[in-house]
Amino acid sequence: MNHTRANTNKLWQSLIQPTQQKLESIEIRRPKTARFVCRVIPASCPFERDIRFFDRSLLHVPPLCKLNPFYEQLVLLRMKSLTYLAQACSQGMKNCC
Repeated sequence: MNHTRANTNKLWQSLIQPTQQKLESIEIRRPKTARFVCRVIPASCPFERDIRFFDRSLLHVPPLCKLNPFYEQLVLLRMKSLTYLAQACSQGMKNCC
């Protein structure tokens, strides 16, 4: 049974790792691209919610973004975009997103 789990993990990594590396290798070279990335990738996890009924909190849905296998690469890409806009375009980060 452990052998099957190890093979599944290796297969999973072999499928995900190339995409992770591709995301990490993206360079931001244009202000339009940087603004697009900032608009598409949210600054905080959009899935975190409090489910309320009247004034009572019934359920809290935790931020699930960290379960995404590309979470770190997407956050890095957003940071690259913000850095590009702040340095190369002399724009404040608030003007970007």
